[in-house]
Amino acid sequence: MDVAKTGSLADALYAKLEERIRTGRIPPGSRLPTQKQIAEDEEVSRTVVREAVARLEAQGIAVARQGSGVFVAEGAHYQAFQITRDDLRELADVIKLLEMRLAIEAEMAAFAASRRTLDDIDAMHAALRDMADQADDPVASAEADTRFHLAIAHATRNDNFPRFIGFLGTRLVPPRNLYLRGQSDEVQRDYVQRVRAEHDAIVGAIVRMDVEGARAAARDHMRESLSRHTELSRTMDAAGERRTVHD
Repeated sequence: MDVAKTGSLADALYAKLEERIRTGRIPPGSRLPTQKQIAEDEEVSRTVVREAVARLEAQGIAVARQGSGVFVAEGAHYQAFQITRDDLRELADVIKLLEMRLAIEAEMAAFAASRRTLDDIDAMHAALRDMADQADDPVASAEADTRFHLAIAHATRNDNFPRFIGFLGTRLVPPRNLYLRGQSDEVQRDYVQRVRAEHDAIVGAIVRMDVEGARAAARDHMRESLSRHTELSRTMDAAGERRTVHD
């Protein structure tokens, strides 16, 4: 299943759960089924369920209670911010998301460097190993990339960071087909190596508890990603081309 398909399923599941809550089929204060149960009932992956539930939480519709599960919020108040599949149809939309992440992830890495535990470091390394092992599978690699950033978010000891990363879900990592489609194996290998070096620089600084180094490494990583997409956008504009994220 590709990233776009996963995002589409998450959108559909979010809408279904939101409708059930809005109509009272799942009343305020009640506990949502477990992610495993929802995945089985709706015949979707746990990744899809996590993203849909994270969006319910981000919208103030549901509240996670540690050790108890996720519950429908009393009053289920809505918040304005959300990013749906339709919000990321064009390359320009991805660039806007990367600009926002540039501001957030640099400080997230800095907080992680000052607060991380050994378990956090293990989670980051595990995600990087998965990225390396699954480098030939763009979807699996993107999911491992998301887990890497989520591990950094947890290391901040600030629950809002993992909520934000979880909310973005499969949209966190732009699909490779935007700028690697049709490219040679050599170009694709070079991309994987550059991203790995950028990630290694971030985790290395976090391991050393180097706050400024982590901030700089995360900022450099996001700037490189932003630069890659911006250059592609310019190239496409010059050629009079138009490519959507989901084409």
